[in-house]
Amino acid sequence: MSVKSSVDVAHRAWVARMALPLLVAGTLALAFSPIFVRLSEVGPIATGVNRMLLPLPVFFLWMLAAPAQRLLPSDAQGRRDIGVLLLAGAFFAGDLCVWHWSILLTSVANSTVLANLSPVFVVIGAWLIFKERVSRLFLTGLVVALFGVAVLMSESLTVSARTLNGDALGLMTSWFYAGYLLAVARIRKRVSTVATMAWGGLAASVILYVIALVWEGNVWPDTTRGWLVAVGLAGVTQIVGQTLIALSLAHVTAGFGAMVLLLQPALAALLAWALFGEPLSTWQMLGGLAILAGLEFARRGTPRTS
Repeated sequence: MSVKSSVDVAHRAWVARMALPLLVAGTLALAFSPIFVRLSEVGPIATGVNRMLLPLPVFFLWMLAAPAQRLLPSDAQGRRDIGVLLLAGAFFAGDLCVWHWSILLTSVANSTVLANLSPVFVVIGAWLIFKERVSRLFLTGLVVALFGVAVLMSESLTVSARTLNGDALGLMTSWFYAGYLLAVARIRKRVSTVATMAWGGLAASVILYVIALVWEGNVWPDTTRGWLVAVGLAGVTQIVGQTLIALSLAHVTAGFGAMVLLLQPALAALLAWALFGEPLSTWQMLGGLAILAGLEFARRGTPRTS
């Protein structure tokens, strides 16, 4: 075995061992997303353009510079894989569109809880499309974790006709993100992380750019502060957060990966406590503990994929 092959094998083994910590780290980065969306000086769809389009040069240059990361339409299999990644990007564009609008039309708590229903739809989709079965222990963990999210956000949840449209968009977010996770978890078995982010990001950028131009007109920030927010959103949530999630999805199931993302509201509460001194209530702490317990049940009930 050559030195290069030995390094590649060692790298894959390390990623497999570190899949869960990498997934948690990516989830922590995503917890900053609502903050950046609220700070953005452009519209919600244009904010999605900022997030997806700015990192594209990084991903494509990285893919072209590293032969092991390349995915080019040079053969039939490559074209099929790119097609799946473009579909994943379309799902992600839908996710960002409806979620960013949801944040502006309903409370962050409502939007967060509804968007975090994606594990339910991932499990249903994996069963219907790929005939994957899940254990009772996993389902128990899923129920416990979803209950924990509801408890965590219970003090901020609102029920009113005024927020109905935003709540509906929050629920649609979970459908789109479930489709994205299912597609990426499948394609990552044979396609590199960088190629996944490059081609999926290209599709999402084109879709979001067209929608933003039609609905909002202005796509790019006008001030230095606005550009700092855009770069922060692109760097933290997409280059760091979503890349770490894509990296880990080669080694965990889509269902368990979606469940780990339920940590986002708990991590957001911790960030608010650490950065802004916002106190953690008893309900928030109990909800966070329930999420952790649910994840442990699900982990024990989930087979390793590698």
